Amino acid sequence: MADIKIVNHIQEYDNMIGAETLHPLVNVVDFSKLPPIRNFKMHRLFGYYAIYLKGAQSAKIHYGRSIYQYKEGALVFFAPGQVAGAEDDGKYHKITGYVLMFHPDLLKGTALSQLMKQYSYFSYDINEALLPTEDEKAILIDCFERIEKELRYKDRCSISIVIDYIKLILDYCVRFYDRQFSSQQVQNKDILVRFEHFLNNYFSSGYVAEKGLPTVQGCADELCLSTNYFNDLVRKATGTSALKLIHRKMLEIAQEQLLGTNKRVNEIANELGFQQSQNFTNWFKKQVGCTPLNYRNTYCKL
Repeated sequence: MADIKIVNHIQEYDNMIGAETLHPLVNVVDFSKLPPIRNFKMHRLFGYYAIYLKGAQSAKIHYGRSIYQYKEGALVFFAPGQVAGAEDDGKYHKITGYVLMFHPDLLKGTALSQLMKQYSYFSYDINEALLPTEDEKAILIDCFERIEKELRYKDRCSISIVIDYIKLILDYCVRFYDRQFSSQQVQNKDILVRFEHFLNNYFSSGYVAEKGLPTVQGCADELCLSTNYFNDLVRKATGTSALKLIHRKMLEIAQEQLLGTNKRVNEIANELGFQQSQNFTNWFKKQVGCTPLNYRNTYCKL
C-alpha cells in the first residue's frame, strides 16, 4: 500500500500542486491555470473538506483499497479523516477542473458548522460520485469563481460571504443528488429488490440467531454501497429510511407468525432477534398499538 501523507492544512496541498493560497482556511483552485502536475506517489489523509469537480484528465483515483476512473465532470467529496490519492504513472498531466477546500476551523461558531452532518454525501463511497449536468456544472463553477473573487477582495465581509457561498454549493449538491437518484430509477429499483431479497433470506435462514438483527450498515455492505448513500437512495425512492423498512419487514414477519402459527410470543421474539420477549412486546405495541397477544386474539382464532 502507498505511504500516507497527512495533509492537515490547505496551504500544504497548495504547495504540493503549485497553487496560490488565497486564505489559510479556504481556497479555490482552477487546475487549468496551473502547469502540468505529476500525481503523488503517496495517498493523502485530508484534514479539511474538499470538493473536486473533475476535468478531462485521465488520472485514476485511489480510495481505500479500490481504484476508480472518473467521467469528466464528476463531483467528488472528501471530509476530514478520509484518505485518497491519484495513481502515479510517472508523467506530468495538464489537469482541468476545480477544487474547493475549506477547513473545519473556518466554520467554527457559524450556523453551517451545526449543519455539516446533514450533507451525507461527504460519507459516500468515492464510486458514488455526483455526475452533474452541464447546467449544474455551470452553477457550481460560477459559485467557485465567486468564492475566489471574494477571497481576493479581502474586506470585512468576505469570509461571511464565502461561507454563504459554501452553504449554497452544499445545498445545490443535495438538489443535484436528488435529481441523480430520480434519474436512476431502474438501477434504484434493482437495489430495492435486492434489499428486499436480502431481508427475506436473512430472516428465513436463521441468521438472526447467529448475527443478530440486520443493520442498515450490514444491508449496505451486502449491496456494495456506503451506508449514507444507501439510506439516502432508499429515502428518495420510498419516502422512508432503510431502518424503518427493516422494522417494517420484522413487523410483517411477526404478524404472519402470530396469525398463521401457534408459536408462543417468546418463540417469535427469539426468531426476530429479541433476547427478551418483553422487549419484543414493547416494540410490537409501539408499531401496531397493541400487544402481540391482543393482536392475535383480535385478528385470529387459532
